[in-house]
Amino acid sequence: MIISQQKIQEVKNRFEIVGNSPLLNQAIEKALKVSPTDISVLITGESGVGKENFSKIIHHLSHRKHGPFIAINCAAIPEGTIDSELFGHEKGSFTNAYETRKGYFETVNSGTIFLDEISELPLETQSRLLRVLETGEYFRVGSSKGMKTDVRLVAASNKDLYELTQKNDFREDLFYRLSTVNIKIPPLRKRKEDIVFLFAKFSNDFADKYKSPPIELSAEALEVLKSHPWPGNIRQLKNLIEQISILETERMISPELLKKYITELPGRELVTVENKRESGDTITEREILFKFLFDIKKDVGETKKIIYDLMGNSNLNIQDLEYPLPKIYKPTAFPVKEPEIFEPADDYDEITDSELIHTESSGLPGTLSLMEKEKEMIRASLVRHKGKRKPAALELGISERTLYRKIKEYELEDL
Repeated sequence: MIISQQKIQEVKNRFEIVGNSPLLNQAIEKALKVSPTDISVLITGESGVGKENFSKIIHHLSHRKHGPFIAINCAAIPEGTIDSELFGHEKGSFTNAYETRKGYFETVNSGTIFLDEISELPLETQSRLLRVLETGEYFRVGSSKGMKTDVRLVAASNKDLYELTQKNDFREDLFYRLSTVNIKIPPLRKRKEDIVFLFAKFSNDFADKYKSPPIELSAEALEVLKSHPWPGNIRQLKNLIEQISILETERMISPELLKKYITELPGRELVTVENKRESGDTITEREILFKFLFDIKKDVGETKKIIYDLMGNSNLNIQDLEYPLPKIYKPTAFPVKEPEIFEPADDYDEITDSELIHTESSGLPGTLSLMEKEKEMIRASLVRHKGKRKPAALELGISERTLYRKIKEYELEDL
């Protein structure tokens, strides 16, 4: 099946895909070839490259185009409810299941389901999904009655699913079932010739939206734009252009001004600090946090030794202490007259990281609550990204599912 350049251009215009790089055209051509079939498709590429647009191409150019289409972000659905969301549930099957509910595989029958971030699906849900793909059969949660569905699945992932299968974090049989056709969407740094066209489109779009003249770039500023690696891809570029369109009164953007905005862009990794290793590499905040945790463990051990020495030498009773011992010590007896039975407190390395992280503030002077620190980091990231979960999760180095759970745990839903 030969796809003409004219057909590719028509698809770009219809689905607002900007660019003419060979890698982009190859991805669109593959999408056009697979669209008329019912085969499952896996779309891979980094966050922000436009994977959902390709799922819409596949649906709207297929014989299912008059059927329903739904895009689901698997990372945004809590693990405990995702089976119910996808397959439905019976009344009374779990707490708060007050009525029977249809899942997406039932409501989108004869249509297309796009599962974004499919790598975030729990293994048990992956097993259910594989059964649907192979037999078209599924079970509602809490039901033993099999149901049939005729749904085409398009999946997407910004992670290497094959690598996840080697770590047993993704089912190998599901991976091979999905990857019969794999459409790889290139990152923006590999299609730099398209940046000028994307800039022009977004600049005009925001000019119309905010009723202002479009911003323009000098030749030098354009080179600065093209030389940036764009870890957030098209989404990051679009956010930058919108920010400049709103904040700047001058419409011709200089390279110096552009560099200022690019420097302030949040990247995929946590912000680095000025501390250097001997090798010259920067130390990330995450590494600093781990160092902080180990330092706290050491302090806990030294504090434990001081308390034991005080009790042994001064005949103190545990009830007499102004501050109670931290829970992680878990002592069963406190002999006072025989201090020699107490072991030196150099065994703090035995305290596990999980115990340390989940221990509340001990009440001892100067002890910090790591949970509060974590809450502050999440709150700050959400504020920086104006409540947007995905860029905040990227900055924090955690999955969106984990971020949603933390937001609920720390009651940060209003941010």
